[in-house]
Formats: sequence, structure tokens, C-alpha cells
Amino acid sequence: MHYRFIRDSFWGRFIYHLSSHKAFAHKEDMDDYIIPDKYLPQKQTCSKSHSKATLVGDGNVEKVAGESYDSSVKSRIDSELIVVDWDGDDDPENPQNWPIYQKTFFISLIGLLTTSVYMGSAIFTPGIEQIMAEWNVSQVVATLPLTLFVIGYGIGPMILSPLSENSIFGRTSIYIVTLFIFFILQIPTALAKNIASLSILRFISGFFASPALATGGASVDDIISSPFMPVGIAAWCISAVCGPSLGPLIGSVLAQLLGWRWTFWFMLIISGFAFLVLGFFLPETYGPTLLSRKASRLRERTGNPNIVSEGEIANSKLTMREITVDALWRPIEISLLEPVVLLIDIYIALVYSIIYLWFEAFPIVFLEVYHFNLIEMGVSYVGFMIGVLVCAFVYIWVIYQRYTKILLAGNEVHPEVFLPIAIAGSICMPIGLFIFGWSATESSHWIGPIIGVGIFAGGAFIIFQTLFNYLSKSFKRYLASVFAGNDLFRSVIAGPFPLFGAPLFNNTGSGKFRVGWGSSILGFICIAMIAIPVVFYLNGPRLRSRSKYSGN
Repeated sequence: MHYRFIRDSFWGRFIYHLSSHKAFAHKEDMDDYIIPDKYLPQKQTCSKSHSKATLVGDGNVEKVAGESYDSSVKSRIDSELIVVDWDGDDDPENPQNWPIYQKTFFISLIGLLTTSVYMGSAIFTPGIEQIMAEWNVSQVVATLPLTLFVIGYGIGPMILSPLSENSIFGRTSIYIVTLFIFFILQIPTALAKNIASLSILRFISGFFASPALATGGASVDDIISSPFMPVGIAAWCISAVCGPSLGPLIGSVLAQLLGWRWTFWFMLIISGFAFLVLGFFLPETYGPTLLSRKASRLRERTGNPNIVSEGEIANSKLTMREITVDALWRPIEISLLEPVVLLIDIYIALVYSIIYLWFEAFPIVFLEVYHFNLIEMGVSYVGFMIGVLVCAFVYIWVIYQRYTKILLAGNEVHPEVFLPIAIAGSICMPIGLFIFGWSATESSHWIGPIIGVGIFAGGAFIIFQTLFNYLSKSFKRYLASVFAGNDLFRSVIAGPFPLFGAPLFNNTGSGKFRVGWGSSILGFICIAMIAIPVVFYLNGPRLRSRSKYSGN
């Protein structure tokens, strides 16, 4: 692990400022640092031809972000602003230039963050019957805390994601502050006195859990070059997809041995551990934030108030209307008015919904049909994780051959390269659902439904990966808005699905096939949705050429 991981972490920055820039110092803070001529006030004019820094006249900006030097810049009408950039293409401070072991360690940290909060979505579900008995509520009402958690982390990115893309805040500050709030919220959640308070606390917890899922991919994008981006995202997404299934596995053990409240005490422990580790070792990776901090250090060292970063200039031009449009309206507009985005949002929301609804069938199959205890039922979720891991390795190999190698060779790759893999994943999902539904009988072995779980999970993982990559290649300029809209869309749709999961399977099941027709209904829907990646594969370029927001 490199020194910069601690230096640029949340607590590293805190200690840096507390020590007046002596602890965890940067090279610009060192006494032996040689200040480039381009940053010295007396060299501003003569250095223009020798500097890689961009010079921007005062007439181009109304002000520069940061009150400490704003008035000075305004008073120097004839001066020029010096825009800070990286020190060359191989600057080690640029996260894109980190060695592979540092990038791997960083992605592991983001995976820890994602897992530590995302497993909290369904971790309490093995204890739903205990909640029903303790508070005398129905199964639908006892499932409400899961629904509100999912809706909460769909709404959260609409506010928190734009903050993470502001150079003032960056990504790490948002991660750590929201993780701390999530950590604290587990205490009143574990002590909740009624279903209403539990449900409200779960909604708030979901809201503050959202940055890990909504912004984790952006953090990976900060450090991974374009050819390897799908591989990096896939590695991180393993934690995002496995989290909801890891939660019930752990929750089943805790619920049976210690009671349902201990599922939230466990979340307190795991999120507290993540808060400590990430607070000291998760560095900032957002380029505009790192350059804004560099500009601040150079201003202090040189006394030159005209040194700025592009992020500071961008902030100076933002109006409240622009912030509102970017954060709230544009994600909704793109999701509803762009046919490509709308159809992909519907498909991903469907997959997301089926996962949460389908988990409601696990107690029916493994507790009632196969007579497992809670812990044994929890182990059945391992099939989901195995399916994800197997397909992740296959996906990474295929995408390296069909995408990464081509880009490294200097050739262009169109977004449609991801769609044949998406079609394969879309076929796997209904197959898995049919196997799960019709093999779950008392006369058949329990391995049958688990095989179905693994096939469905692998297909779902591939759908997430390929369609998200298709969106990222098709809507580069407005990617943050596209993903924020997708988070909101899929979470608001998927959130209510667990509420009618048990009624669906109970009302459609027969004596022998308890979840056969319920799973088949979901399977038939998945078959119909195969048309979406097929249509995009055949007509993608034409659809994108008619798009207002696509850059292709």
C-alpha cells in the first residue's frame, strides 16, 4: 500500500489540516520543492510559452471558486488565471497512473464499502417471522422495511451523486460521511420498538447507503483506463451483486441463534469496521478534486492568487438553477424521453425486482418443502454467489477478447459489442427460473433449485454488466444523470416487489409445485424482455443517431 492512500484518505486529510500541513505533506509543501516558473507571480507573462498550464483571461470567468482568493483575482483586472494540470502524462499523483497492485487494492476497498452497506438490504429477512410474532403484523407489513430500504437508496443518488462530482467535495468525503451516518443508524434500528420506526429508519439507512452503489463505478472509472474499464467494473460489481445474497446468509445464522435484532447489530459492526478501514486507507481519486487541492497548495506556497483548477472555475459558474437541473430534472428527462435509456431502465428494474421478489420464494422452498432450518436456508443463497462468480470470470475473459484487445490495438469499438453477451445472459435468466420453480418438490433433490438459482444469478450479472457498459459508451457526456436516473427508476420499481412476493407464490402454487407457476410467470416475463437487447443489437446505431443526449 502506498503512502498516498493514507495521505489522501478522509482522516489523512483531517490530520494534514490539523497539523498545518506538516503531517502527510505533499510535494508542494516540502521545503526543497522547486516551484515551476509558470506558477510564480512574476513569471506569469513570460512563462506562457513554456508552460503546459492553460491560461484563461479574467474576462472568461465572473469569479473563481474559493472566497480566500476570489477578491484578489477580481481586483487584478489585467491578470490571467493559471489553470493547474497534472505534471505530465505520467504524473504518479494521477490515479490513472497508479501501478496495478494499487488499483487492485483500491477496488477491493470500494468492494468492502459496497458489501458492508449493500448486504444490509435483505440481511433481516430471515427474521421476518420473528418480527411478525413480536409485533403481531402480517408478512407484507413485516417486509416493508426491505421495500423502504430499496427505495431509499434509489432516491439518495439524486442528491448525493452530484455532490460527489463537485471538486469541493469529491468522492471520499461523501463515502465516509454517509457511511458514518449509516453506521450510527444501525443502533436505533436494532432497538426499534415498532414496525413504523423500523421502516422509517430503514428508509433513511437506504438513503445514506446509496453512494456506495451509485458512485462506486465512478470511483473505478477514476483509476482505470478505457480499454480495461469493463473488467474493472465487473470486478467491483461482484460485491454489488453478491451483497444482497450474502445478507440473508449471515442473517439466517444470526436470526436463528440470537434473534432478528442481531442482524442490525452485525451491520453496526461491519459498517463500523468499514468506516475505520476506509477512513484511513481510502484515497480520493476524483481528478477535479485532486487538482483543486493542488491549486490550493500552490496558491499558498507561491502567494499567487491566480492559480486555479478547472473544477474551481466550473463551480464559479454554477447557478442554483443549473444545479437543480443537473441533480433532479435531467436524470428524469433522459430516463423518460430517451427510448434506449427507458427500455434499458425497464429491463434492469425488472431484473432487480425479480431478485428481491424471488428471495421471498426461498423460505417456501427450503423451509417448507425441504424442511431446512434457518441456517441451512441461508446457505442456499451461496448458489446465487457461485453463479455470479462463475459468470464473472467468463464475462471478463470474453470482454477482454472482444473489447479490451481491440481498443489496445487502436481500433474503434461500438457500444453494440456488449449486446451479444447481453442476449446470452437474458436467455440464462428464464432458464434458471424454470429450473428453480419446477425442480422444487419434496421428491426431488434440493440441489435442483440451487442450480436454477446459480443460472439465473449468472444471467442477471451479465445483464447488469453489459447494459450498463452499453449506456456508458452511448451516453458519455451525461453518464452521471443516466445512472442516477437508473438508480431511481429501478429502486422505486423494485422496492414494492417484495411486498407481493409471498402472495404470488402462495396463490399460484399447487400441492406438489409450490413455486412452479410463480417462477414461470417471472420466467415468461424474462423471455419477453429478451427482445430488448436483440432490438438494440439490430438497430442500435440508428437509435443512437436520433438521440438528443447520445454522443455517438
